[in-house]
Amino acid sequence: MPGHALLERKLELNVNADWAKLPLFDRKGWKRLPFGAFAESVNARVEPSDAADEIYVGLDDLDPQNLHIRRWGKGSDVIGTKLRFRKGDIIFGRRRAYQRKLAVAEFDGICSAHAMVVRAKPELVLPEFLPFLMMSDRFMTRAVEISVGSLSPTINWKALRLEEFDLPPLAQQECVSKILWAAESSAQSYVQLKRSHRDYLSSLSNVIFSDASNSLAQSNWSVVPLQEFAVTKGIVNGPFGSDLLTSELQSEGTPVIYVRDVKPRRYLRVSTVCVSQEKAKELQFCDVKFGDVLVAKVGEPPCDAAPYLDSEDSVVTQDVIRIRPKSDTDFHFLAELLNSSFGRAAIKRITIGGGRMRVSLTEFKALHFPKPPVEEQRRLSAVLESGEKVQLLLEAYISQLKKLQDSLIENLVTG
Repeated sequence: MPGHALLERKLELNVNADWAKLPLFDRKGWKRLPFGAFAESVNARVEPSDAADEIYVGLDDLDPQNLHIRRWGKGSDVIGTKLRFRKGDIIFGRRRAYQRKLAVAEFDGICSAHAMVVRAKPELVLPEFLPFLMMSDRFMTRAVEISVGSLSPTINWKALRLEEFDLPPLAQQECVSKILWAAESSAQSYVQLKRSHRDYLSSLSNVIFSDASNSLAQSNWSVVPLQEFAVTKGIVNGPFGSDLLTSELQSEGTPVIYVRDVKPRRYLRVSTVCVSQEKAKELQFCDVKFGDVLVAKVGEPPCDAAPYLDSEDSVVTQDVIRIRPKSDTDFHFLAELLNSSFGRAAIKRITIGGGRMRVSLTEFKALHFPKPPVEEQRRLSAVLESGEKVQLLLEAYISQLKKLQDSLIENLVTG
């Protein structure tokens, strides 16, 4: 990772002028052309009823700043006129362009009419190069600036086609494209590795929790209500909701933890919303300290759990459950137990509601879970934690590769 950071810094041409001398960075022969001169908007319309078995790609199927389409449906799933695209075309989310949704089609299909199907004119721009030009900050900034409308700003092709961009000669485009696609391939390999490792962690969690609960192979394990993991009155939620106490909220004081702040496993983002120290004293029964476990009481799905690792005390709202573990309970183990598929399945059985599901605190306390001795809890949580550290390293590496790729795009494509 340090190597990528170093390369990233060297790519800043104003820092290391030697890079500018490489043929790859030579801007001699570049031409400034209107976008419509080297790309076209393909407006082949189709009714879903005439393409019921074809692949359909909606804007929700496109991930921001990701050139690959990982999700799709079928024409029979949708109504209304759509656009046809071919393999190699670029599907660009022209509505809300600030989301930076753009992908290269690896198959034929139809897509949302709120997208724009862009096709390279190969005599001027290589199809392999065009996606990176469109991913550049310069292109995306202009796309946002020329969008019209307030609620759902949308790009008009008549305006976009007149925007001018610098274009290198075809031979230079080919060299740049090979480098950028190699970086993209490397990043996607690590993304796939991250997914596979996450699946491995889920399987490992199932072995630890589900198998142990079903067979109770460990004679020193017991199955107890969740409240037996916590101190007396250790499982509580706050007395107020996100829409209450507005007049008492402030930017400094004791942080308030909302349901949006609770993320699975290692993630816990503490809000910048606070209450005064005086108000916090009134809320001592729902205060949060290092080593507590927080659980999202509502959501879809509900009950993401996270250990609280901050040294600063907080308080929770009514949508967040705070669990204060006993001395014979390892808080990392408890969070992993609740986040496991076994734990989630148990919690799902007591959820109520439709779109915004909720759990009853009383029923939550009464849920039964396997509880090994604390030494065994620590050993098992250490195994899972080591896997999480690998996941963090993979995410950091993917982030560095993405930064490197963005830097390459800005320096090689727009200069």
